[in-house]
Amino acid sequence: MDDRVPGWLYEREAAAEREVGAAFDLTACVREPIHRLGGVQSYGALVAARDGVIAVVSENAGAVLGFPGLLGTPVERLLGSAQVAALTGLAEADTGQTAMMPVEIAGRRFDATVFRSDGMLVLEFEPGSPAAEFPAFYSLVRQALMRLQQATTVVAACRAAVTEVRALTGYDRVVAYRFESLEGPGEVIAEDVAEGAEPWLGLWFPATDIPPQARRLYERNWIRVIADVDDPTARLVPPADPPLDLSMSVLRTVSPFHLEYLRNIGVTSSMSVSLLSGGRLWGLIACHGTTPNTLNPQVRAACEFFGVALSLHLAALRERDETAAREQSRTAIARLMEGFGPWPADPAGLAGVIDCDGVVVRIAGTVVAHGDLPDLPGLLERLPVPAAGAVWHSDRLGEDLPDLAGHPVKGVLVLPTGVDGDCVVWVRRERTVSRRWATDPAEPVSLGPHGRRLTPRGSTAVFLASTRGRCRPWSATDLAMAVELGRALTGIALAHARQLSALNVELSRSNVDLDSFAHAAAHDLKEPLRGIANTATFIAEDAADGMDSVTVRRLESIQRLATRMDELLNALLYYSRIGRTDLHRQPVELRAAVAGALEVAGPRLGEHDVEVVLPEPGTVVVADPVLFDQVLVNLLVNAAKYARPEGRRTVAVGVDEASFFVRDNGIGMPPHLREQAFQLFRRLHPAAAPGSGAGLAIVRRIVERHGGQVWAEESPGGGTTVRATFPQ
Repeated sequence: MDDRVPGWLYEREAAAEREVGAAFDLTACVREPIHRLGGVQSYGALVAARDGVIAVVSENAGAVLGFPGLLGTPVERLLGSAQVAALTGLAEADTGQTAMMPVEIAGRRFDATVFRSDGMLVLEFEPGSPAAEFPAFYSLVRQALMRLQQATTVVAACRAAVTEVRALTGYDRVVAYRFESLEGPGEVIAEDVAEGAEPWLGLWFPATDIPPQARRLYERNWIRVIADVDDPTARLVPPADPPLDLSMSVLRTVSPFHLEYLRNIGVTSSMSVSLLSGGRLWGLIACHGTTPNTLNPQVRAACEFFGVALSLHLAALRERDETAAREQSRTAIARLMEGFGPWPADPAGLAGVIDCDGVVVRIAGTVVAHGDLPDLPGLLERLPVPAAGAVWHSDRLGEDLPDLAGHPVKGVLVLPTGVDGDCVVWVRRERTVSRRWATDPAEPVSLGPHGRRLTPRGSTAVFLASTRGRCRPWSATDLAMAVELGRALTGIALAHARQLSALNVELSRSNVDLDSFAHAAAHDLKEPLRGIANTATFIAEDAADGMDSVTVRRLESIQRLATRMDELLNALLYYSRIGRTDLHRQPVELRAAVAGALEVAGPRLGEHDVEVVLPEPGTVVVADPVLFDQVLVNLLVNAAKYARPEGRRTVAVGVDEASFFVRDNGIGMPPHLREQAFQLFRRLHPAAAPGSGAGLAIVRRIVERHGGQVWAEESPGGGTTVRATFPQ
C-alpha cells in the first residue's frame, strides 16, 4: 500500500467492489504507479542520457527521429553540442516544471521537452509545429485571457474558461470540474459541448474516478494530454525495475484503468488542465474528443498558461469573497467588543460573526443559548473543548461523535474563551443535499461493453442521491474569524485583568488605610471621651447641692452625649474589625443559633413584648458562627426597637427558597429609604428608638464578607423583612 494514500480509500473501494460482485481489484487502480508505466505515447519519442550517454530510449525513437541504434551513444551525436548545452541549461534552471525548445535533427524540426529524472537528462521529442502559427495564436490567447478577466464570479470564470479552451483546442466537450475536498468527489460547474452531445452540467462524479496518485500528479503538472486511447504505447528500453519516473513527462503513457474509463464514456482523446489553490488540486478543466487529437506544444503551453491564469483569477475571486465575509465578521466582532461588559452581553450577536443556526456560550459554569434548536446546553456538555488558541469543528457530528448521532445539530465550531471549559459554540443544522450523480456513487464498478469498470457515465445514467447527516462545511473564513474573536476576547480579558489587578491593589490599600483609621480613631478618641464623661460626673457629684437646674441639665446632656459617642466608637471599632476577620464557614443549625442570639437580644424583645417565631428544626445556614451570631443579634434587636406600637408583635427567623430572612411586623421602612438604612450610622427613625445606626451596616458587611447580598423588603401585612444570602 502507498503510505500517502489514506487507508479509508482502500476500504471504501474494496467495499464497492464487493457490492458490485465483479472479479476486479479496484484497489489495484489506487495502488497503480502511473508515473512509472514504462512507456510513452507513440506519436513522440523519448531519449534519456546519463553523463552524456544515452541510457534509455523509447522503442520507436529510431523511427521517429531517423537515428537507429541510439542506446549507448553520446547524446551530442543526436543533437549536436550547442543544442545539448541549451537543453541542459533549461533542465538546470530548476523551475520545478519541464522546459521546451525547438530543435533540429538531421534537417527535421522537433519540439523537445526536457527535465531531469532518476539522475538522467530526459528528452521528449514531438513533430515540430510551424513557427508562423505563433503570432496569430498569441493574439487568440491574449483575447481569451482578457475575456476571462471580466468574469466576476467563480462559475462565470469557469464558464468563460471552458468556452475559450474549446475554441483553442477543438475538443468536443470541455468541462470545469470542482472537487468537494482534496479526496472527495467533484461536480461539473461549467461546460461547453458540441451540438447534440449530452449535457453534464451539474453532474457529480465519484472520487474513485480520479485516484489519489493521479491527483498528486495533477498538482505537479499543469496539463495532461492523451492523444489517442488506442495508442499502442512505445515501451522504454531496456526494461527497468522500477521503470523510469515519468512524473514530469508530457508523453507518458496512460494507465489501462484510465483508458478503460475513457473508452467507457466514449472518449478517444483528452486533455486535463489543473486548477490549483494554495498548491493543492481545487479542480480540473477536462477536455474530451471523439477523434484522436495531438496537440502541439504551443497549444499545450497556451492551455497550461490559461490554467495558471484561471487558477490565479479564481483565487482572486475567492479572496475577494472571503475578504468581504471577513470584514462582515470583523464588524460584528467590533460591535460585540464595544463597551465590553459582562460576558456574554449579547450571545445573539455572536451569530453575526459566523453564519450559523444557533450559539451556545458557557462562562463560569453558566450556559446561555441562542437559537431554536433543542437541547443546546445538553449538547455543550458532550463536546470537546480544545486548548486556548485552537478551535475544534465538525460538519458531520454524528460520525465524529457517535453518541450525538441522533442530535439535530450536525455541525459545531468550538472556541475556548477561558478556563474550566468556558467556550463559545456555533452550531448548524443538517443540510440535506440532493445530488445528480453520473453513476451510483455506492457502486463505482460495473460491467460494460468496453471494459470492466466505470460504466456508465453521463447524464443518461443519472443517479439521484441525498447527502444526510452533515451540515454546510465550516469555511476557512469561519475558522479564521473564530480564532480572531478568541484573540479579541483574550486581549480584552487581559486588559480587564490588568485593570482589575490595579483596582484591587488600590482597594486593598484603601481598605487597610480605612481599617487603620477606624481602629486608631476608635482607640484614640475613647480616652478623651472617657475623660469628658468622668469630669462631668465629678462636677455633678461635687456640686450636687449648689447647681441650678439649667447646669444640671447641661451636665446630664454631656454625660448622655458621651455615652452616645462611646456607643458610636464601639460600633466603628467593631465595623473595622469585620474586614480583618478570617472566615470559618461551617453548617450552622439555625434554630440553635437563634436561641444563642436571644441570650443577648431576648431582654430587648421582652421589653417590647415581641414574640419570636423560631425556624423549623434542622434548618441550616453555612456561615461563620461568630459573625452569623452578630447578624442575628442586630436583626432581632432592630425588630424590638421598631416594633409596632400596639397589637401583636412578632419576629420570625427562617430560610426559604430565596434566602435566609428575619421578618417582623413593626413600623416598617419607606421603600425609597431601605437602601440608606444599610449605611453606617444612618437611622431612619431616630426618634423611635435609641441606637448607633450601625446595626444594619454591620449586617451588610458580614454578609458581603461571605460573598452574599442583603436587602430589605416589606413584610406581608406590614413591617420589614431583611433577607441575606450566604453562598456555599
